[in-house]
Amino acid sequence: MEIVIAIVQALLVLLLAPLISGMSRKIRAKMHTRQGPPLLQDYYDIGKLFKRQDVHTSDSSLIHRIMPPLYMGCMLVLAAGMPMVTRLCPVPLIGDMILIIYLLALPRFFFSLASVDSGASYSGIGGARELVLGVLVEPAMMLSLFVVALATGTTNVGDMGAAIASGNVTVIVAIVIAGIAFLCSVYVELGKLPFDLAEAEQELMEGPLSEYSGPSLGMLKMSMSMKQIIMVSWLCAVFIPWGSAATIAALPLLLGLVFWLVKIFVIFFIVSIVENLVARVRFKLAGHQTWAFVGIAAVALVFCLIGL
Repeated sequence: MEIVIAIVQALLVLLLAPLISGMSRKIRAKMHTRQGPPLLQDYYDIGKLFKRQDVHTSDSSLIHRIMPPLYMGCMLVLAAGMPMVTRLCPVPLIGDMILIIYLLALPRFFFSLASVDSGASYSGIGGARELVLGVLVEPAMMLSLFVVALATGTTNVGDMGAAIASGNVTVIVAIVIAGIAFLCSVYVELGKLPFDLAEAEQELMEGPLSEYSGPSLGMLKMSMSMKQIIMVSWLCAVFIPWGSAATIAALPLLLGLVFWLVKIFVIFFIVSIVENLVARVRFKLAGHQTWAFVGIAAVALVFCLIGL
């Protein structure tokens, strides 16, 4: 049964990814008093990309070609193993927070490596930006999860959420502060303003995609949207676990699916509102905000150590 849940979760994330990105674009357009693209426009765009020819630069190697399927493969594995509908991980091996961090770092590394491998200077700049952003945001993310691991006595994401949902955690203040730090880190990983807004290939964040076309570009666009759903689901699994199915019976699973959909759509709606209320920050100043997130996570660690 757990394998079925894992497969269903992966398919749900795959199917919902273009809808989430389309919803964000629609909200942005409405807030700018524009009509904007249709809600399902990303489905049409990705469908067209898969019908076109896959072209790569003459200077690129195998790395440039394997990166899109590798990126999507990592996202599918994470979607299958992350506790979304249920409170526990459908695949316990994939649910370890250290493995999840590595599975997120692997496509980031190849994404940057492929941008350099393309031979285009603009793509290389975008790839370097991706690595720098990862270095800036991952310390806060890992430290906040470390606080939860200390409080719950496990590194399994599902067990963390189950312990918090059942009230078996005594350091409530530390968990709340760690949740704030993790929320800030997730917001940065979503690529939203003020840190970036990947709306077109002219944006630095989308620079590595400028040398991709056809099915490869379609896979990358879907994978980036899937990553957004996975990051939000990770936040919900650890810090907002209420509503997820505690058992694998039919009714709890159905209710867990409804609660999961409500949580991710509400969070993405709030994120879409926030990103349209702020201005873009200069990239070289992004470290000022991310180190503040590390400071918040460090405060959570202190509270955890003193038992609050």
